[in-house]
Amino acid sequence: MSAAGNPNAGAQARAYVPDNVETPRMPVTPRHALPAGACDTHCHVFGPYDQFPLQHPSSYAAPDAPAARYLRMLDTLGAARGVLVQPAPYGTNPDALLDAVAQGAGRLRGIAVADPGVTDAQLRALYEGGVRGLRFVEARDPAGNLFPGSVGFDQVAALAPRMKQFGLHAQLWAPCDIYLRHLPALAQLDLPLVIDHMGSVIPARGEQDSVFQMLRGLLAEGRIWMKLTVCRVGAAPDYDNARGIHDAYAAANPDQVLWGSDWPFVRMGAAAPSADALVDLAHDWLGNDALRRKVWVDNPARLYGFE
Repeated sequence: MSAAGNPNAGAQARAYVPDNVETPRMPVTPRHALPAGACDTHCHVFGPYDQFPLQHPSSYAAPDAPAARYLRMLDTLGAARGVLVQPAPYGTNPDALLDAVAQGAGRLRGIAVADPGVTDAQLRALYEGGVRGLRFVEARDPAGNLFPGSVGFDQVAALAPRMKQFGLHAQLWAPCDIYLRHLPALAQLDLPLVIDHMGSVIPARGEQDSVFQMLRGLLAEGRIWMKLTVCRVGAAPDYDNARGIHDAYAAANPDQVLWGSDWPFVRMGAAAPSADALVDLAHDWLGNDALRRKVWVDNPARLYGFE
């Protein structure tokens, strides 16, 4: 990518090549076929590290998950389309993401990371490279610091006017209670907001939980989108404790819910699920072909601008 398109241009180059990498769990063919045009809206690529080294030391085992392996994973699931999300260790350097999107030859879109210092030329280059949103993260370490490479929720408002200008939405990830503090204001920005991982809600709190109530309400009003990545909320192997939350979101606004596997399942190690099992679970929980088509095909096509 040229310097004009790289939000890290001008910054001191830093490169971290992991000493050891973790081979991600690969799926087998699901029992249930995905509908034509189906999209997995939440995955990540890492590497090859000799070509795309990390920009920050990773706080988790670095996956061996280059574009070629990711595309084989999508093909095995039977997913025609995919959305790649920039992982924090790459910071604001989009090179690995954009290279993977280009390898997808039209079947992929990206969610990048940028801070308010990004130029209009860089935002335009991201969009032209297939990026359709920017990710903001409020996950912090025990000392209260954002994970290296993350851009926090407090930067969304400053970027929002230019994000709208360049056709980019905001994707948000945080521990559940953080949304209570930030979402009411963010929802006033007239910017599409996509909530990662079912809002990170805690199933044991039940449906009367104030975070869940707020998220479901904003979803019902069409002010947010929700990713149904159940493996980050429910308890393996069947995730039944997340079923009520999943179904409530789908019922609240079936036109603004999305499905994602979250492959290659960072921080999960040996507990990582198989993406084919997640497909089969979603097939069962969604319950009918009309809803399956909305969640897997129509909704992502509309949000990410697939043909």
